[in-house]
Amino acid sequence: MNITATKTDAANVSVVATIDAADIEKNLNKAAKQIAKTASVDGFRKGKVPVAKVKQMYADQLQQDAENQAVQDILEQAKKELDINASDIISDPTFKKYDKAEGNIETELVISLRPTVEAEGYKDLAPSYDEPTVDDAEIEEKLKALLAANAPYTSLKRKRALKKDDQANFDFVGKIDGVEFDGGKAEGFELVIGSGQFIPGFEDQMEEMKIEETKDITVTFPEDYQSDELKGKEAVFTVTLNDIKEKSEPELDEEMIKKLIPNEEGATADTVKEKIAEQVKSEKVSKLYNETLKPALIEALVEKYNFALPQNIVDQEIDAQINNKAKEMSEDELASYKDNEEKINELRESVRETATNSVKATFLVDYLAKEEGVEVNDQEVSQTIYYEAMMSGQDPQEVIKYYQENNLLPAVKMGMIEDKLFAKIIGIEQ
Repeated sequence: MNITATKTDAANVSVVATIDAADIEKNLNKAAKQIAKTASVDGFRKGKVPVAKVKQMYADQLQQDAENQAVQDILEQAKKELDINASDIISDPTFKKYDKAEGNIETELVISLRPTVEAEGYKDLAPSYDEPTVDDAEIEEKLKALLAANAPYTSLKRKRALKKDDQANFDFVGKIDGVEFDGGKAEGFELVIGSGQFIPGFEDQMEEMKIEETKDITVTFPEDYQSDELKGKEAVFTVTLNDIKEKSEPELDEEMIKKLIPNEEGATADTVKEKIAEQVKSEKVSKLYNETLKPALIEALVEKYNFALPQNIVDQEIDAQINNKAKEMSEDELASYKDNEEKINELRESVRETATNSVKATFLVDYLAKEEGVEVNDQEVSQTIYYEAMMSGQDPQEVIKYYQENNLLPAVKMGMIEDKLFAKIIGIEQ
């Protein structure tokens, strides 16, 4: 087996090798002997199966295993020749060539190494900024919206028909082809008309109903409805309206203060306004950070520091960006790329610079986080996802499960480390 291993730069190793047929046969025989020791085959005692029989029975698997072992031998020899530590290798090797001819294999592969990053003077790149302020008009506007959102619903003083933004209290029974279905029945259900909580068309047909009126409402379940039994089916709901409530005029009284700040003893109207001021300022700081300061710092870091990047990782980022673009393409656009290698290469080159900068930024964040002692543990990640899920009205446990099953937690963690790091360098409280 002839091997030539070359470090093309600090982050990439090129390995060119010829795997001889004799080496593959040697690996194949060794693997066959191992299988023969434990294989159970009719007509033979366990452990006494002839190697020739094993080779006949498992020919394809043995051939694949023998080739894989030869590749592993190449990698081990390359690491030894160039004194590469296994911990420095950051991804599986990429094959640029794997040609079989007359039992031999001509192969060329690239090994990616963790880049060497040096970023002296990075703190000098922190963008300057004016700290956001909050005026009384902003506080009053936010308070007005907050009171309106939390104003209680009260029964009508003068009876009238149900309209949009009213809260309806009603009973309903749903049927498909005259038969009730699971989950299609409730009493004393409360719904804000126009909230979009029910199936499309349901709330619109309830408008103009009067208290104690009973009405049949016909709707069709959406094709993407969560229940397979109900998808796309027409249903008739018999609805009886029990009461109509409208939002009362909101006031910042003692009851409302307790509702807005439930865990603060002795809170007053001024306390509420102070909390609102803090929230508005926090929103302004977050907007300033995400839209201006963070992009400016990343751009400055990427522009100033240069180091060799592992090509495999850059190619993976290019693939990811191409896939994102493909999701936004029409069927005709996608078809235009089919079997058109030149056009595909042009598309890849169009995102290469962005992908390269993204990879560079990732390694810079990793290096600077270690320099600054910035860490985020798994509990912090879970707590953040849990809080955001609650704020958006989702089931926190289901959201965390989704992130786990789709291997999204590492990306969330990296994003949190990045924000924590940049906020520290910039000197801004998030």
